[in-house]
Amino acid sequence: MLVSLDSGIVLESPDTAFIRPERTVCITGHREKSIVPFLDDPEYIHLTRSAVRLMLYRYIDMALEKGYTDFFSGLADGTDLWAAEYILIKKHKDPNIRLIGAMPFLKHSRFFSNESRSRLCDVEKGADCLILINSDPNIVYGKTSGLGKSPDLYKDRNYFMVDNSAAVLAFFDERNPRSGTGQTVGYALRKGRNVRSFGLSDVYDVMNRARLDWKAISTLIRETENVF
Repeated sequence: MLVSLDSGIVLESPDTAFIRPERTVCITGHREKSIVPFLDDPEYIHLTRSAVRLMLYRYIDMALEKGYTDFFSGLADGTDLWAAEYILIKKHKDPNIRLIGAMPFLKHSRFFSNESRSRLCDVEKGADCLILINSDPNIVYGKTSGLGKSPDLYKDRNYFMVDNSAAVLAFFDERNPRSGTGQTVGYALRKGRNVRSFGLSDVYDVMNRARLDWKAISTLIRETENVF
């Protein structure tokens, strides 16, 4: 029996975990460090990240409004943890909502910051299910295959989530189609999943229309029409 190195929670096998694909949304997106600030100006990085998070929350609400109740998080820094934290907040109001963590490999958080590992621990403790995709406790990511390394760990995690979901919600920077998120979106489209995504261009457009006023940005995002 394997347990998380961060929370101590028992990790389940992909073959035995309780999943309801028809009610499930796979969430995928870029890491926090990959977010380029509005106008490429470092002064706007915090505002840009906040706008991305709020738009992500709005898309999760859209999915809930359409009857989806279960959500996959890949437990990576950035989009995955932001989404998971918001879903845990929604769970307090509706116990029918489920958060499923898909861990690519046991040591996946070894390069996380202390803050991110703390947030990951809280997410894992609040999740309804934690699934370990690769059961080898010693495997780590490597750009090429070798002793104890594999280049496919994140792809396997992403494809597992897509295969066990009816819909995919993606924060996808269209300028980086070869990213892990781009790969996941492409796979989901090939599999015929209901894919709904937003990118940095959408976030920048809102920020521009709101003239960088946070209250106006929040209002525009909350009023975004449901696209699910």
